[in-house]
Amino acid sequence: MRIRSALTRAAALGAAAVLAATALTACGDDGGTSEAANPYGLLQAGVLRAGTLTDAPPNVYLKDGRFTGFDNDLLTAVAAKAGLKVEFVGTDFSALLAQVNNHKFDVGSSSITITEARKKTVDFGNGYDFGYFGLDVPAGSPITGFDQLAGKRVVVVQGTVQDDYATRENLNPVRVPDYNGAVNQLKAGTADAWIAPAEIGDKSAADSAGKITVAAKQLSPAPTAYAVAKGNDKLREALNKALDEVIADGTWSKLQAQYYPGRPIPADFKPGSGTVAVPSPSAAS
Repeated sequence: MRIRSALTRAAALGAAAVLAATALTACGDDGGTSEAANPYGLLQAGVLRAGTLTDAPPNVYLKDGRFTGFDNDLLTAVAAKAGLKVEFVGTDFSALLAQVNNHKFDVGSSSITITEARKKTVDFGNGYDFGYFGLDVPAGSPITGFDQLAGKRVVVVQGTVQDDYATRENLNPVRVPDYNGAVNQLKAGTADAWIAPAEIGDKSAADSAGKITVAAKQLSPAPTAYAVAKGNDKLREALNKALDEVIADGTWSKLQAQYYPGRPIPADFKPGSGTVAVPSPSAAS
């Protein structure tokens, strides 16, 4: 009987060991499968959740219920090269970078100029566009240049490089959360000027029925890029690689011509890694 009991206990221990080993193997398999299915650590495997704006044409905006604009159309093409679909979600620019780093979004898409201060919050991919500052004023304003803003009521969108510029120049700017707020200040006569991304300022003036004009422009000091959470190198590198591919196949040039017709490209600006030839819009078509 003692021999039979010992054999029974040994069999039970052996079965338990097999079950434990099976469980450990299964756990390991699950982890490997999960990583393989979601190599970029996205909120949802295969889907790039992008935080963007709704009111900043032609860069990023809503049209007929769809997120579009140069930045967003380019991101859709970039994501496709990486085998991803894009889900756009509207937000305020002032919150966007923190939301990206806190993983509410996988990426930020909103003509985000690369700055040293912003690098403390997020990581940036390679630059995909350049930009100009625009100076919008109410129709009939005597203001004709950036050097005439001292003592004026200047409006900016909070957290933008235009906000940084106005602060650095000691203009004591009025900060609003979005571009519609800035336009409304000019239309209502409660602001003397708005420092805007030039393309957005151009479009806002054109849509204002003559109430707003563009007084001046100047080149922005740094390129714009997509933002990802700090340390997400796999996603950043995948987006960089895909960006070079859409530059090489002519998509970047086509979108430039579509959204910024006639805008000159600075001679020293090279999109993406800078190692890819950029086809002209006519050659790309």
